[in-house]
Amino acid sequence: MFQSFDVTSTPEFGRERVEALRAQFDALGIDGFLVTRADEYQGEYVPACAERLSWLTGFTGSAGQALITTGKAVVFVDGRYVTQLAEQVDPAVFSPGDLVGEPPHRWIVKHAHKGFRLGIDPWLHTSQEVERLEKALAEQDGALVVLGANPLDAIWTDRPAEPLGPVVIQPIEYSGVLAKDKIARIAADLSDKQIDAALITDPSSIAWIFNIRGSDVPHTPHPLARAIIKADGAAELFLDKRKTGIEAEAYLGQMCRQLDPRMLVAHLEKLSVEGKRVLVDPELAPFALVELIRGHGGTVVTGADPAKIARAVKNSVELNGSAAAHLQDGAAVVEFLSWLDDQHPGTITEIGAAKALEEARLRVGERMQNPLKDISFDTIAGASEHGAVIHYRATTTSDRPIHSGDLFLIDSGAQYVNGTTDITRTVAIGAVSDEHKRFFTLVLKGMIAISTARFPKGTRGCDLDPLARIALWKAGADYAHGTGHGVGSYLSVHEGPQRIARLATQELLPGMILSNEPGYYRPGAFGIRIENLVYVREAEAVEGGDMPMMSFETLTYVPIDKYLVVTDLLTHEELRWLDDYHAKTRDELMPLMHDEKAKAWLERATEPFSLSAGA
Repeated sequence: MFQSFDVTSTPEFGRERVEALRAQFDALGIDGFLVTRADEYQGEYVPACAERLSWLTGFTGSAGQALITTGKAVVFVDGRYVTQLAEQVDPAVFSPGDLVGEPPHRWIVKHAHKGFRLGIDPWLHTSQEVERLEKALAEQDGALVVLGANPLDAIWTDRPAEPLGPVVIQPIEYSGVLAKDKIARIAADLSDKQIDAALITDPSSIAWIFNIRGSDVPHTPHPLARAIIKADGAAELFLDKRKTGIEAEAYLGQMCRQLDPRMLVAHLEKLSVEGKRVLVDPELAPFALVELIRGHGGTVVTGADPAKIARAVKNSVELNGSAAAHLQDGAAVVEFLSWLDDQHPGTITEIGAAKALEEARLRVGERMQNPLKDISFDTIAGASEHGAVIHYRATTTSDRPIHSGDLFLIDSGAQYVNGTTDITRTVAIGAVSDEHKRFFTLVLKGMIAISTARFPKGTRGCDLDPLARIALWKAGADYAHGTGHGVGSYLSVHEGPQRIARLATQELLPGMILSNEPGYYRPGAFGIRIENLVYVREAEAVEGGDMPMMSFETLTYVPIDKYLVVTDLLTHEELRWLDDYHAKTRDELMPLMHDEKAKAWLERATEPFSLSAGA
């Protein structure tokens, strides 16, 4: 199994660990220390040795920060994790903070005393973050103290070793473009802009540029590495050779110099001493490296990672691979849903369901000769009140049976060599209430609105986000997460810069893959989320229209629970979309089904509604 369900949260140690951290403050000359969830590579998914926030507080979410001062300890999370935070940390030690409304830099302005001195680990914060902190501290006549070592590491005596996950080649039949051609394009762009070199610090970009995949972090095929690409076409990849076998080393040797990661500092120093202009993404690069360049005479040219948009805009090979991966994954999810429907309520637990889905993916992957490489994130399998915890993770202590009358939310994904998937379905277990059905249908209306949206060039994610929420807003409800995130090509299931959210300002471009996942969550009662993946494409021309438009093409094909749909709340167009979606789901998946029971279930689950219903 790829997912572990053992308890990893340790809130009982929070007080002693916070006190051990505070005991170092005087010697370090600080009044507080900022603990981040990010690692030295600014990743969402981090290796065990970088789980500092979890080790200190007990909070295991994938986004958050903790500000520890001499008198307070605040853990900042966004709306996805409010309930989880309350369950995982010791409230006698830690107070909750709002990572969006009042993040640490704003908290400092409002609550820190005059002259407050904040310590940070410069490898765990970007220069953009540091700039915000310095501005906030200046308002308090305070100062930022850049520490030479992380004080948490001094007290984390059993800290795991750094990962040495094997690196493999991503073949051209899945990547679509040779690595040497990607490097050449980046080099040419640098030359055109009179920039001497680009510092690449994002593992997703490293994997995409060099057409390699790794296994250093959970569920995401990242090799933890950095690179320097020069305007003359030379490339240096700082990747531990203990991760690469003979084949991978020979492959990389054709396009770059593979160097020990510890040599990065010296190579950056050399470029800087020579007065070179180095492109750095301020949203991704650690502050330590930015300061190193400046401190040695180099010029930091701030700009986007040169692979960021190119990686997000999938080529035809990547899109075709993703479509095939989603059909295979759809077959596995249908086998799981058919199995779940056949179980007697109360006999299956959340963990049992998550394991059954993983087994279905393994089984279908073997049958279709495209093995499941990993799940793309820990499966969220939440029944009833657990479904209201947006990023709930069942553990051996929280696991509960799935009873009749429950709404069961299962959000999961898979990593295949040809694509990354992410799908959420909420299903009724036995008979459920009219209120459950009403809110499910309101969420469905939002999902259909995104699926059918047409929009002009230049449209941003924030422009589309209200489409998914308007039905809920009219009902006096909303959800505390974005509507959609970017998804990689056998890379991260959460890929930027494309998003659909209130603050998503990236223009949506043809080829970008995004999730479409509105939801509704009532704490302590139930949660609903419906999620498909889509990609941006040019839309067909409309007769009488006077400008080209774009739209979304759906990648995910799995039935939506018809029992939960209140047809009177859907328009004729929405109901037609649902019938058409189910018809295509049946046509695409039926040839891939192996089990006769699953075939019969798919047939029933995709039967059309009568179009006489609806407004």
